[in-house]
Amino acid sequence: MIPVNELVRGFRLYQKEYEDKALEVLRSGWYVLGKEVSSFEEEFATALGKGCSCAGVDNGLDAITLGLEAAGIKEGDEVIVQANGYIATMLGIMQCGAVPVFVEPDEYYQLDADRIEDAITPATKAVLVTHLYGQATRMDAVTAICKKHDLALFEDCAQSHFAPYKGVNTGLFGKASFFSFYPTKNLGAFGDGGAVVSTDPAIIEKVKVLRNYGSDRRYHNIEIAGNMRLDEIQAGLLRVRLSHMDELLANRRHIASRYLSEIKNPKITLPLIADGCDHTWYQFIVRADDQSAFMSFLKSEGVATDISWQVPPYLQPCMKEKFGYKSGDFPVTEELCAHIVTLPMMEFMEEDEITKVIDAVNRYKS
Repeated sequence: MIPVNELVRGFRLYQKEYEDKALEVLRSGWYVLGKEVSSFEEEFATALGKGCSCAGVDNGLDAITLGLEAAGIKEGDEVIVQANGYIATMLGIMQCGAVPVFVEPDEYYQLDADRIEDAITPATKAVLVTHLYGQATRMDAVTAICKKHDLALFEDCAQSHFAPYKGVNTGLFGKASFFSFYPTKNLGAFGDGGAVVSTDPAIIEKVKVLRNYGSDRRYHNIEIAGNMRLDEIQAGLLRVRLSHMDELLANRRHIASRYLSEIKNPKITLPLIADGCDHTWYQFIVRADDQSAFMSFLKSEGVATDISWQVPPYLQPCMKEKFGYKSGDFPVTEELCAHIVTLPMMEFMEEDEITKVIDAVNRYKS
């Protein structure tokens, strides 16, 4: 069975480097907030560009929560997000006491800028864009709307590491941006990890205080806060992976290029790439006329698939109970959830594996 993703493949690509780095950190005797974290923060910020700064934290959800809090989002504020995003984005907003307000996606699965203004109320303080599946949102229109209405712009880049829009990497358009380094991500750790990125040094300094018991220096606590630090081993392993990002992204683009050019089945809708965007293919999402039948057929052909995700966040029990959402509130999102299927996309695939996936998709008849 060809898996949707097999993380050990990524480990094997650079196994000696990962093992050497892990041993280096273990032998150093320094395991929390040391040189690996500070070095990764500097290297990641440099790789993204535009003079940004970075604060490593323990996961992507906490990156959202800490970043929004550091940027001034507070209880009662409304933050506009896309309805087809992942629930972690909404949880990060809610953990600040703010309220997520949903907007439908466009044909590229990204936030539909044409719908943002209809969702603005006197309580709206920000727009939080999620760049889904490895493709950037078309940021020109979003940025213009935020400027027009004096709204803060934030970016959830958990799936879009180094995905540029018109030559500028995602994460560099807003007041702050939030990254996840969960192991499946294009820039993934070997456990949980995350980061807040901003061109405003004050936001980054505030996050560094909030991630470490509210402490601005040892045994001096100026904020009521928690423990949300990125650890040294994960930071060190992320440094290894970061050094190979060009090769890793080229590999994903090669797989995607074959899928895009060789899958020819009228019952399968291939993803679209927006003008100005260079997709990094965190996931390769297609739409099938019959989601269940298509997935069952591919399984019978030895190809695993997945759904990212079948139930939209506003219909999850915790959101329905709190806000009273119901089926039909966001029909575009619900239509997508009923038809999207994730094809295999991982750090390394043999050419015959790619061919097997393509042939299986093309043989599907419903």
